Amino acid sequence: MPRTASGATPVTIGGRRFDWGSRTYVMGIINVTTDSFSGDGLGLDVEAAVAQGRRFAQEGADILDVGGESTRPGFQAVTLEEEMRRVLPVVEQLAREVDAPISIDTYKAPVARAALKAGAHLVNDIWGLRHDPAMAPLVAELGVPAVIMHNQRGRDFHDVIGDIRAGLEVSLGLAEEAGIPRQRLVIDPGFGFGWAEEHNLEMLRRLGELRDLGLPILIGTSRKSTIGAVLGGVPAEERLMGTAATVAIAIAHGADIVRVHDVAEMVQVCRMADAVLRPHPSGLPVRQAGRPARRW
Repeated sequence: MPRTASGATPVTIGGRRFDWGSRTYVMGIINVTTDSFSGDGLGLDVEAAVAQGRRFAQEGADILDVGGESTRPGFQAVTLEEEMRRVLPVVEQLAREVDAPISIDTYKAPVARAALKAGAHLVNDIWGLRHDPAMAPLVAELGVPAVIMHNQRGRDFHDVIGDIRAGLEVSLGLAEEAGIPRQRLVIDPGFGFGWAEEHNLEMLRRLGELRDLGLPILIGTSRKSTIGAVLGGVPAEERLMGTAATVAIAIAHGADIVRVHDVAEMVQVCRMADAVLRPHPSGLPVRQAGRPARRW
């Protein structure tokens, strides 16, 4: 099969082709929660969540990621029924109104099944198929792509990349055992999930060491506490510029998808980083026809 510059096979998600290595893709976060760490939880306000999804799509989001349970440190787990009550109406309405692939952010197979039936196209599992033994067989059965994340919470620390690789290899083994084609998988190193601040920063510096797995890399640094700590304790809503720096650095080290709260701003960061790192063969793709380039 043909390979992209990143070494990963292109995949179709929700009718859209994702050519890994050609550019950076943006996943917009839609938190249908009441206790999001970033202060953007929308609770049971379906209309607000759908409006946010429409806006994200207009701003350039390639995937909309809908989640109904906070995954912040010390989060309170919600019941299956409550999680479904939060996410299903949003997924159903977004699937009708927005021309963008929808991801369901859950580690519970019953929630994933219901959301995929409601119109989602991708499973984003923060436990990398390891929490619910029914998740990998479900993904294989329904033939959908999945993001598998390494979650360091509750695990002994040895080495940042070594621990990530070891965790991902377990998840990849579960996927293979269930019959999920490798080309339908995206890996996530788990920025902010059980790591000390210095480990998160090291993860960004060494992200390129995961490229030899031959799979697209997703990373979610947006508004996270490491950024707040580095910037002197600024609150989540003031971490835009810090997030922009981490996104650009992640792209430089091989990220294929960035998961973000501030879509419009991060789309600009991605396009600028891509122009430097993945130059368009015919020149600047954003230049208007007949308009000369400015020279400063």
